Amino acid sequence: MKSGCYGGVARCLQELSTGLRHETRHPAYNLVNDLVEAKICRAGAVFVKPGFGYCSPHMIEVLTNDEMAEADRLTIAGGIAGIDLMEIAGKAVAKAVMALKPPGSRIVVVAGPGNNGGDGFVAAGLLAERNYRVDLLLVGDAARLRGDAALAAKKWTAPVAAQADRLAGADIVIDAVFGAGLDRPVEGPSRVMIEAMNAQSAPVVAVDLPSGINGTSGAVMGVAAKAMATVTFFRKKPGHLLMPGRLHCGAITVADIGIPNSVLGKIVPKTFENIPALWRAKFPRPRHDGHKYDRGHAVVVSGPSWSTGAARLAARGALRAGAGLVTIASPREALAVNAAASLAVMVRPVDGAGQLSEFLADRRLNALAIGPGVGVNEATCELVLAALIGERAVVLDADAITSFSVQPQRLADALKVRRQKATILTPHEGEFSRYFVALDERTKAGSKLERARLAAQITGATVLLKGPDTVVASPDGRAAIAANAPAFLATAGAGDVLAGITAGLLAQGMPPFEAASAAVWLHGEAATAFGPGLISEDLPEMLPRVYRALLA
Repeated sequence: MKSGCYGGVARCLQELSTGLRHETRHPAYNLVNDLVEAKICRAGAVFVKPGFGYCSPHMIEVLTNDEMAEADRLTIAGGIAGIDLMEIAGKAVAKAVMALKPPGSRIVVVAGPGNNGGDGFVAAGLLAERNYRVDLLLVGDAARLRGDAALAAKKWTAPVAAQADRLAGADIVIDAVFGAGLDRPVEGPSRVMIEAMNAQSAPVVAVDLPSGINGTSGAVMGVAAKAMATVTFFRKKPGHLLMPGRLHCGAITVADIGIPNSVLGKIVPKTFENIPALWRAKFPRPRHDGHKYDRGHAVVVSGPSWSTGAARLAARGALRAGAGLVTIASPREALAVNAAASLAVMVRPVDGAGQLSEFLADRRLNALAIGPGVGVNEATCELVLAALIGERAVVLDADAITSFSVQPQRLADALKVRRQKATILTPHEGEFSRYFVALDERTKAGSKLERARLAAQITGATVLLKGPDTVVASPDGRAAIAANAPAFLATAGAGDVLAGITAGLLAQGMPPFEAASAAVWLHGEAATAFGPGLISEDLPEMLPRVYRALLA
């Protein structure tokens, strides 16, 4: 499996290893030796040995608890023993700790009664062999250990304690109580131990997922460990990306433990991490022989004169995203305001749904965004219904969604007619609740991922449910979870820019799921590129920097 290392790094490591060859007790020796033993491919990437290497940064699949269990089952059925997977997983955890602290450090491993605890036993043994001072605390009765976890526990010959006060004085705590499969509230001794881990001062390294986090939903099951770092295996789980689980994980490492990628062909996962590898193949690139109309013409519908800023932000986002032309469809009374504040963005007088329909008769207008600043009223409903007629791609944001909360089926019926056409809804949690819960109460329950998927299934539209863990869900079941939004992206008008970026990508012919996913990622990267002090006007101006890096 490829990692992100390069041949030049490997050569430096080879030289370092040579210098340390006769100093096998040096804390860096074994770590470096494992790196040097990795095989260098022709392209300079490293095929890392199971148990040490990080998985490729391009592995986009995200596995639910059931899908990960199936990956384990298929691997074991293919001839790799479960105890071998456990030993490799434990080695990956031990390596993570060794990279943080030198031999002689005091490591407290807190193991649970399941396979996660077995990983902890393996890590404890390896660290003890490397001259770390290891204490092992077991939550529960050792007699309850079964299968591979019991085999791993038998190899640990030192004492096993159960008292939480043994955490005191640790340099690192390894949390191996529960893994991603936890599906019940944490109670009793397990809760006491997790609370004690959170109360002590040493950094926590979690095995698979911080104990107390549900791997499929990201929910805290009563209480959850707060980790500085998490080592998971083969692929991330939704709980690593969804809030609040992501807040508990710290830095996440995905370790290769020998599960072959071929199992994914049988599992067919439909959840992905929102990174460029997901949508890069569909991302539009300007052609040398192209012209502006090849890059599409996006329309943004403006609200009245006192709320035109939202439409202008969206229009600027669409233009910076690469649309060849962008026009604001403006009420006449707001025409002067919109025209005075727009240069490359054109402005067209459009009053009411009838005039919007006439304007959109031009088939070159191939994408439209409506909602930012248009107002919550019947007139907006009529504008939306007019926009949904025809072949163009449509982005419905903010007021364009909320305006239908009183008659939710009215919008749902119009969307069903467009099931085969590009339509994206971009609500935040409040707008989602106002419209979708009114439409179907089932969207009130479940994880953010489950709710977005159900909303997409009901409406036949791609749903972009905004937040720090934005989820994009397609009617075909695919979903992407973003984890790159910085905290300072929470600022007025940022969602308007996102709607515009989405429309700009649709105008260039990007399919709706990929366009929505790419827009979310670009939005987050633009905010990160600017940094603290960000206001929404800064976002479009950061896109050229993000594009240069993306298209390099």
